[in-house]
Amino acid sequence: MRTCMDKLREPLSCTASCGLPLALEVMGERWSFMILRAAFNGVCHFEEFLEQLGIARNILSNRLARLVEAGILKRDHCSEDRRRIEYCLTSKGHDLLPAMLALRQWGEKWALGVPCNPVLCDARDGLPISQITIRAHDDRIVRPGELIWRERSDLAEDQVETPLRAAV
Repeated sequence: MRTCMDKLREPLSCTASCGLPLALEVMGERWSFMILRAAFNGVCHFEEFLEQLGIARNILSNRLARLVEAGILKRDHCSEDRRRIEYCLTSKGHDLLPAMLALRQWGEKWALGVPCNPVLCDARDGLPISQITIRAHDDRIVRPGELIWRERSDLAEDQVETPLRAAV
């Protein structure tokens, strides 16, 4: 199926200027996602990750170190016991939540075929969150056939959303 995205394509051979390969370098394997999922669910100690995930100690240690090095998690001393270490999500880690939810929703639809339990809800009104979608600048849902690639230089300065660089 061809779409409007075929007119101008991303330079697929140039991975240094694309965020996807860079993100996959950090997050591109199962255990990193499972650790992040656990962190979003309040798990923060090494032993808790071991117990909750059933992951080997050496793999957990390696993945936690990589996530800390990437600035997704930070290591802090536990306030109750300074000998214990807590792994906490950073702002960079929290920014992965929409991607995690989109992958979960995709898995429910295409792998499980049914919604998971429990259901993630908005704390304010207690209702389930909506399906993660692609949104246009005016908040309307954009379908794949309605997308095009444009050169950044062809856009006016105020049309380009520049990602903020956060200190890690």
